[in-house]
Amino acid sequence: MCMQGLQLLRKARNLSQQQVAFDLNITREALSHYENGRREPSLDMLVKMSRYFNKSIDFLITGKEFSKKDNKT
Repeated sequence: MCMQGLQLLRKARNLSQQQVAFDLNITREALSHYENGRREPSLDMLVKMSRYFNKSIDFLITGKEFSKKDNKT
């Protein structure tokens, strides 16, 4: 799972991988792996990243916001 939104948010806010990793208490390498899909974050880490950026987990993963109308079948 490549976390497109995570990288978009980080770059849009002019934050380095090192700074975000420090703030989330993980290594820069772990953050890089999350951004590039080489490793999947735990649910706890997804929640922590969601709160850090004040964005949904959907956005962190896809880079898109979804509304309730998008989920209608």
